[in-house]
Amino acid sequence: MGYKILAINPGSTSTKVALYEEERPLLDLTLRHTAEQIAAYADIIDQLDWRRGLILAALREHGLQLKELSAVIGRGGLIRPVPAGVYEVNSRMRYDLRHAQMKHACNLGGLLAAQIAHMAGREVKAYIADPPVVDEMDDVARITGMPMCTRKPIFHALNQKAIARLHCDRTGTVYEQTNLIVAHMGGGISVAAHRQGRIVDVNNALDGDGPFAPDRAGSIPSSELIKVCFSGQYTRDELLKFISSKGGLVAYLGTNSVIQVLERIDQGDQRAQKMLEAMCYNIAKQIGAMAGALAGRVDGILLTGGIAYNQVVVDYIENHCSFIAPLTVYPGENELESLAANALVVLRGIITPKVYS
Repeated sequence: MGYKILAINPGSTSTKVALYEEERPLLDLTLRHTAEQIAAYADIIDQLDWRRGLILAALREHGLQLKELSAVIGRGGLIRPVPAGVYEVNSRMRYDLRHAQMKHACNLGGLLAAQIAHMAGREVKAYIADPPVVDEMDDVARITGMPMCTRKPIFHALNQKAIARLHCDRTGTVYEQTNLIVAHMGGGISVAAHRQGRIVDVNNALDGDGPFAPDRAGSIPSSELIKVCFSGQYTRDELLKFISSKGGLVAYLGTNSVIQVLERIDQGDQRAQKMLEAMCYNIAKQIGAMAGALAGRVDGILLTGGIAYNQVVVDYIENHCSFIAPLTVYPGENELESLAANALVVLRGIITPKVYS
């Protein structure tokens, strides 16, 4: 029997769980959470025991005994910036996840992995891989026009890295010798410049940078934002929600579903058409910016995330960006498979997990 790996990916309205034996998927579950269930908890971190119970119940229902596990790996959270790689969950990481810089469901990933690994037995370790705070940016990319404000990456590092490596495997190239632009398009949108194995520049996909997205505001003209902040019409918390969860398409159209926006366009909704086009325009513009970060030496443009399933979006971006480099689409997210693959290379002794300190 091969290594059995449990991968856990907590999101705002679901907890995704997968069981792998080596590379072979045995189980893939999405445990969905209603708005009423989520609202019962004052803080995201308060959901930890509840989500753990849901995971354990689902595993029992499918006949899995925890003692069968070789490792548990969770989605990384908003800890301190770290280089890319696999990290064993230790006490310092658990503390930082509980007291993370920002509230997000991803902070539960390492904590859930650690608790379930502890229940599975002394030899079972808990890991995270390529958390959203992976920081490989060139120093010049951090500098803004205001010394008190620096750029910092918070983005879809796990899927960005996984898709880039998958593309290189399929094209017979080496990630560490290739220049790529990867656009992950989901509730948030991150566009990154991968230069020979490092993500040297990327927008902050959570906290107000880059293209606007289905529910995030992206970059906003500074003076206009300051005027809104001092208008007295909004509280600080309301404005922060506009930035990270209530902006973008949902602010204009009342929905963060691109599918629903396309349905409205089919029914003749010109406003929906305009807003979707504006989002696509901003994505294309950010891809152009990342081409500049790579000095125009781009081997490929990769589109991934749930929005990449929509051909209208893909066609728009390809029409605007194909002059830069060939464009390839990898729709959806590959995060559970990527987590399991990262745990497997540790179990096989190919790499040694990094120490979070």
